[in-house]
Amino acid sequence: MSVAIEREEWMLSPLIYGFLLACCFLSVFLHPYFSRSGGAARTTTTASSLFDVGPTAPFLRFQRSFLLLYSLASVMEGLESVVGEYEFAYHGMSRDQMVLVASAGVAVSLVFGTFLGFLSDIIGPRKFCILFCFFHLLVGVLKSVTWQQSMLMSTLFMGIASTVYSFCFETWMVAEHEKQGHRRDLLSDTFWLMTLFESSSLLGSQALANLLTKDLKKGFLLASAPAALLAIISIICIRKEWDGNNQKATVESYQKSFAGHIIADKSIWMLGWAQASVHFSLSVFWILWAPTIVEDGREVQLSHIYPCFLGSRMLGSTAFPWFSGTSALHNEDHNHLIAAFVIAGLVLSIIAYDYQDIGVLVVLFCIFHACIGLISPSLAKLRTMYVPDELRGGMISASLVPANAAFLFVLIIGGYYRRLDNAAIMALAAVGLLSAAGCLHVLRWWRKHLRQNWHEL
Repeated sequence: MSVAIEREEWMLSPLIYGFLLACCFLSVFLHPYFSRSGGAARTTTTASSLFDVGPTAPFLRFQRSFLLLYSLASVMEGLESVVGEYEFAYHGMSRDQMVLVASAGVAVSLVFGTFLGFLSDIIGPRKFCILFCFFHLLVGVLKSVTWQQSMLMSTLFMGIASTVYSFCFETWMVAEHEKQGHRRDLLSDTFWLMTLFESSSLLGSQALANLLTKDLKKGFLLASAPAALLAIISIICIRKEWDGNNQKATVESYQKSFAGHIIADKSIWMLGWAQASVHFSLSVFWILWAPTIVEDGREVQLSHIYPCFLGSRMLGSTAFPWFSGTSALHNEDHNHLIAAFVIAGLVLSIIAYDYQDIGVLVVLFCIFHACIGLISPSLAKLRTMYVPDELRGGMISASLVPANAAFLFVLIIGGYYRRLDNAAIMALAAVGLLSAAGCLHVLRWWRKHLRQNWHEL
């Protein structure tokens, strides 16, 4: 006599999607009212919000064009990352093989990606934006021809492309912003909109990937084709809308400038560590969130949960204007940024410390991503204050070195040799975020007493 075992399934309420979307809209559309009421006594000061009278038509036209291009790049990046997991599983790769392939991609980012930011500053970030699109086009062509032979090369190209993506578009936007003569305080609006559009684009890329991979035998070819098509469109847009960047430097002059302004400045080291901790924690989240949730033993639709995380990041990005510009919550000491790092670190500490119910884990991961949504534009704003524009790409790529090295260590020791459990890896990410909060606290103290900053936003 056989015994039927019923497996319990955990269901996510569809209302959560509407709740996150409503919160995003309320945060965006209520901000102008509160910013005007809070800044009524400062009507004579310069406006510093997208919702004030400040932005001109040329700036809005430039901002919308760039955000459209950045959204296309984000869709490409998200599409390849989502489809890659399906590809490995479909072709029967073992867990150890997946770990080795992922480690190869991180190793390439660590070795070659470190110098790409420097080259971007020397020859111009516009060319590296085109290079990013070219890598996606090349990977799409390789996957269309044969997957088995191109699997490793595609992973290596995607590792380099992800590194280029992390700095080239922000660096290029700031350079074009200055080149066209727009007000510098308007950069803050573009920073949080970049995070908002990136998160929404990643959400759209996941939906598109799920649609294209329903038929696994045909899905991968169909999934690589949109990425290649978007790459071609992006290259055309870049070459048509914006001319070349005239800002170039020699290797010798760049080395002297980088050594004097970046390496010799302890404030940049603090800021770089904060960026590295964010990059490492997101990498750890990407590989551990699904195993952490399914450890409960109940069946769960992971594809229904991940959009909540991206929606939470969108909500966090919409909170950024409330702490900048003419908002009543605006604070020059960046207390909100330190608080976001502390909360994110504590959330990961709770997850690492003990087992939690699926519902609690989903809430904790949503809080973590909301903090990331607030942290990303805040760090970009701090980079504009402390890092010279001509050194921005090199500073960002250099800050990713410790993050990539730590992630490679986690993949090999924890993933391949299995000498680190998931809780220990999550705890490392939590320690990194909490230490970053301490670095920003020191940076705030230095700024208050020494007034070390390049620009005021």
